[in-house]
Amino acid sequence: MNTIIILAVTIAACFALRNPIKKAPMAFYVLSVLVIVAFLMLDQLGASRAVRLAFFWTIQKCLVPLALFIVVMYIGVFSRSSKVSLWLRPIRAELSIIAWILSLGHVVRYLQSYLQPLFSGVSLKVNIIMGIIVAIILLVLLILLGVTSFRFVKKRMSTDAWKNLQKLAYPFFALTYVHLLFLLMPSAMHGGKAATLSVAVYSVIFIAYFILRPLRAIQDRKAASEPAAVEG
Repeated sequence: MNTIIILAVTIAACFALRNPIKKAPMAFYVLSVLVIVAFLMLDQLGASRAVRLAFFWTIQKCLVPLALFIVVMYIGVFSRSSKVSLWLRPIRAELSIIAWILSLGHVVRYLQSYLQPLFSGVSLKVNIIMGIIVAIILLVLLILLGVTSFRFVKKRMSTDAWKNLQKLAYPFFALTYVHLLFLLMPSAMHGGKAATLSVAVYSVIFIAYFILRPLRAIQDRKAASEPAAVEG
């Protein structure tokens, strides 16, 4: 249920905060960094149980960054002339950067949790090891896509180079889904209700995206070729 609630609230926030994000994206980047710093310093700050629980579900579990990435994904599903696209597409890069920054808390915390026992020779379950491998690949893709989402970096790259690099977003989204399955499926298969619901929700979201995004690309290519066909 937390997965659905956080996803719904994040989507609503993207719509509600569209203009502030577009006007002052740096303020949101700084705020995201401060959120991560606070998350990593919960012990030093003497945070209450309620605060720790809020950070656990939003940042440590990566539910807010993941929800933001889902918004970024689905912006590409809608026609450029649709109300959703016209409203959110202008801040698509900014949402990607915010999601990228917020996801670093998840990355740091789980690297601490899993890499140390992995290198110390402690036996880990196969799904955890596979999840770590996929997570490392995701981290590389995350850095490449995150850094090149900044406008000043984009301006220094050729258009073709930037477009080709941004195509890495598709394997990033696919591997994100695989990573989620590796981590959630064992609990779901043993009857965990929360994990089962999360698997179902994310499966619908990602599978629908992998179907709808190519259809949108086909429709866009068809629409782009129609004027040329008329002129001919």
